[in-house]
Amino acid sequence: MARHRYVFVGGLHRSGTSLVQRLIAALPGVAAISDAPVPENEGVYLQGAIPHTARHGRPMHFATDPAQHLVEGGGFDRLEVRDRIEADWAPWFADAPWRVEKSPPNLTRMRLYQQLFPLAQFVVVIRHPEAVAAATRKWVDLDLPAMADHWLHAHERVAGDLPWLHSVLVLRYEDVVAAPDRAMAMLAAFLDLEPAPLPEPVRDGNVAYAGAVTLSAPQAARAAPWGYGPGMEVRPREVQVAHPLWSVAHGVRMRGG
Repeated sequence: MARHRYVFVGGLHRSGTSLVQRLIAALPGVAAISDAPVPENEGVYLQGAIPHTARHGRPMHFATDPAQHLVEGGGFDRLEVRDRIEADWAPWFADAPWRVEKSPPNLTRMRLYQQLFPLAQFVVVIRHPEAVAAATRKWVDLDLPAMADHWLHAHERVAGDLPWLHSVLVLRYEDVVAAPDRAMAMLAAFLDLEPAPLPEPVRDGNVAYAGAVTLSAPQAARAAPWGYGPGMEVRPREVQVAHPLWSVAHGVRMRGG
């Protein structure tokens, strides 16, 4: 039996997944992929069990592609897929109780990964749709309102997946950059680990995208459940966490204020 557990970090491109992965990797007992010959040390490129080509994982495309929504009972829900992933990732992780793996497509694979790795936990990172659209436009030939629509469709799919997950924490980028020490404490509580100091300074990157695009009234209504409004507005939102142990979920909520 494996001596490690996985925590998978997922979110749309430019949502802050790399930042959150680094925060988790700074916790005691957590190993992360490093110095891999792939973009952003993303494990999705380092395994051959689930195809990942130029048509998979594309920014502003993958999260609404039905073929990329991988769930329990599908074609990849097989022991040989799990074993191949483990074998392919093994050289890239140090020996530790936890392995953190960050790839944006994890956002649409959580239900499958839970089936393959039943003790896995998930961190979903979200960021204001106006900021994500503006930050991603350099890669995508879509207008900004269409990119905001993609964000909304993607996160509505995520909302449908969350009730299927045993252990999941939703973190907003804006809450992380506003109070990074609190975010570190929440992540430590979620993994039931001792807290650790911040590994790096954290700054708010949203200021660079203010005014680039504004949500329409219908878009704002759909973004409201996540605490987002037009003009980069961020409203308070209760910590969204699930865990089989009440004490762990309660600890996360307490540290989240």
